[in-house]
This record gives sequence, structure tokens and C-alpha cells, in this order.
Amino acid sequence: NSVWVSTDHDEIEKVAKQFGARVHRRSPEVSQDSSTSLEAIREFLNHHHEVDIVGNIQATSPCLHPSDLIKVADLIQKEGFDSVFSVVRRHQFRWSEVKKGENKTTEPQNLNPAKRYRRQDWPGELYENGSFYFAKRHLIEKGYLQGGKMAYYEMRAEHSVDIDIDIDWPIAEQRVLSFGYFGKEPLKEVKLLVCSIDGCLTNGRIYVTEDQKEMVSYDYRDIVGIDLLKKRGIQVRLISERDCSKTLSAMQLGCVAKVSATNKLQVLEGWQKDMGLSWKEVAYLGNEESDVECLKKAGMSGVPADACAVAQKAAGYICKSNGGCGAVREFAEHIFLLLEKVNAARKQ
Repeated sequence: NSVWVSTDHDEIEKVAKQFGARVHRRSPEVSQDSSTSLEAIREFLNHHHEVDIVGNIQATSPCLHPSDLIKVADLIQKEGFDSVFSVVRRHQFRWSEVKKGENKTTEPQNLNPAKRYRRQDWPGELYENGSFYFAKRHLIEKGYLQGGKMAYYEMRAEHSVDIDIDIDWPIAEQRVLSFGYFGKEPLKEVKLLVCSIDGCLTNGRIYVTEDQKEMVSYDYRDIVGIDLLKKRGIQVRLISERDCSKTLSAMQLGCVAKVSATNKLQVLEGWQKDMGLSWKEVAYLGNEESDVECLKKAGMSGVPADACAVAQKAAGYICKSNGGCGAVREFAEHIFLLLEKVNAARKQ
């Protein structure tokens, strides 16, 4: 089995590869605004004759869980269905539409107004929700995503989220916090953030004056981010391979720091053990090759947008901001988002 992203966009290709997906570059013919998913899938199959079954997963359905997809694949591979698609159960009474100027009245479509159901007494109806479509090659080659021996897969209502227009975003974000998939292991509250100084808290540039004094610049938004983390009870510690103790003293951040660190992982492991934390409770923001092992160990990891390629590949989150330009604040917001997920899970 393999996971593919079909795109004609360089940035999407880059992100897909960083997370281990393979990429199919769409041709201009199937990359138009009017192009359909089916056209893109058929083009993909023309280049990949080894593929017998395609699972078309919509990126606009952010609450889809891997367990659902495994069950759907079994319906085709083990139970002999040719196509399987997602549905959701809804309890909505439908009425016929009356267009302006028509001389008629509306009529009930799925109810008797004289004997209205209570919601709890009515099983509802199944609606296609567009979250995914699985089909065998021979169907797709004929121009169908649904056909042959068909089956539907009923998704839980709370997992059936579709982002179609702008106002769907805030609803989807809240639903993801409560019902999204965040990995096999349960989330834990982050209690420690370790941040690399050069290239994360600063932009990595060092200015040298005529009297051989070093100067660096930082973004005040990142200082606010550190303060917000502290107010949420999260310790922030800093680490650098350079001896930048004078710079840190001048910044007056009030954070524990380790400078001249020749082995960042060793320092991180020491802090983790001293605080009695599990790795799930540790977050790390780095940007260089020397940060890679720390990024792999930490339960939550991030890099600035301009981090080196190996660091980006090891990280779980890539900031939109560059180092020294708001990346720390952005990563703090990412941590807060997942903390909301932890708190929501505890309330369930």
C-alpha cells in the first residue's frame, strides 16, 4: 500500500514529501478550476499500472480517522465490494422547493406532518458526505467512483466535517479539537518547551561591531509567546551551541539556558529526567542538523519555515514564520491548540 498526494503545486509537493507521502505531479489538463477528482485519479492510474484499488480521501474532511479507512479497505479487499463511499446519518425533514412565481405549495418529502416523528424515534436518513470514495481500478477506468457491488460506510456524525466555504473553518477547527485524530497515543499536556536560540529565537545572524562586540536581533512577538507559555505553566528553556550568555543576559528573558552545548540531546535528556517528565510532555523548537535527534525525541516538535531540510523532515510542525520573525510565538499557539484538545478529551 502507498499514500500519494496528487498536485501541481511545488509547496504542496514539498510538504507531502516531508511527511512521507509520494507525489504525483498533475498535468495542466487535469489541474484546471473545472477539473474533477475523477479526472485526476484516472490520470494517476495511467501512470501507475500496479495500483488496483484507489482510496480518494478529501482534504476538506479533517476529522477522518485511520480506523475508518482500514475498515473500508477491508470491505473491498476481504468482502469483495467494488466500491465503498462515506455517508452520515441525518435527522432532517425535507420539503419540496417552491420557486418564485410558481403557483403551488410546498409538500413534505420524508414525513407526514400529521404524525411527526420525535427525533429519538426516527432512524433518520443516510446522506453522502464526500469524505472518501474507494473503488477498484476497472470502475474508475470506466469513469465511475461508485458502481458494481457497492457499499456505504457510515461515519460518526461528529467525524463528518466538510470545509466548503470560509465560515466552515472556525466550526471545523473546534470539531478537530474535540474529535480529530492526533496519533495512536493519548495526548498529554506539554510542561516543557526547549527552544534553540540561534535560528529560532533569533534569525541566526550575528552582527559584529568595530570593538568586536556581538549583536543579534529578536522579534518582540516571540518574547510575548514565551511569556504566554509561562503563564500557562509551561517552562521554557533555551539552548545554543554558542556561548551567547551575554546576549541572553541582555534580553532578560528569565529562562534557564544552556550555552556552549556540544550535545543538545544530552542536555535535553538531562532536563527531561530532572523534571520527571515523559517525552510526550516535552516540546522542542529547533532549526539545525544538531537539533534533529531532539526533534525526534520530543512529543511535540517544530521548526521555523527557514529551517534546514533535515530538521524540517524530523519535525511534526513547520511554522509559517522564519526564525527570529515570530516562529516561537507561532509554535506557542500550536501548543495551546493541542492543549485545548487535551482539555476537551478530559471532559468527554
